[in-house]
Amino acid sequence: MKLVAGLGNPGKEYASTKHNLGFLAVDEIARRAGIDLTKKKFRGSYGEGFLSGEKLILLKPETYMNRSGEAVSEAAVFYNVSPPDIIVIHDEMDLPSGTVRVKAGGGSAGHNGIRSIIDRLGSHEFIRVRMGIGKPGEKSKGVSHVLSKFGGGESDAVKTSVETAADAVFELIESGLERTMNKFNVRSAEN
Repeated sequence: MKLVAGLGNPGKEYASTKHNLGFLAVDEIARRAGIDLTKKKFRGSYGEGFLSGEKLILLKPETYMNRSGEAVSEAAVFYNVSPPDIIVIHDEMDLPSGTVRVKAGGGSAGHNGIRSIIDRLGSHEFIRVRMGIGKPGEKSKGVSHVLSKFGGGESDAVKTSVETAADAVFELIESGLERTMNKFNVRSAEN
């Protein structure tokens, strides 16, 4: 069984912000896997289904980003899912916009949602699908950058990033962590 949590903030005012890429990726996974995300529990929206014979729980915490760990830990306890079987999809300022990388473990790198999950699970040994949003410009601070809406020219990059993150989750479930990292963490010549 795998628990896949896409991080974001609830509410229409945050719907098109960079911090909500995790929500968009979970929506794409749900669409492809035919999973309904309208159930309410674990302080969020969730759905259950199967992918390649593996039970899949999709979760969108509605606790706001800095309290994401509350929802993730409640779902993990309810389904008895250990941290290595939890996949968290989130935005990442340390990666160029449109880039998707997969890793297991590590610190929070200043991401409040990841910090909350580490604190609530008491472990950092979950898998992360990191979706790049790039660093803020000189006039922008981190918070205003992640809460900013995507510009008109970014729509193709966002769509590609969401599709790639969903591909990475499918690969994780079908092929495991090592093969997925080998496939998705290859750096192109321009990176």
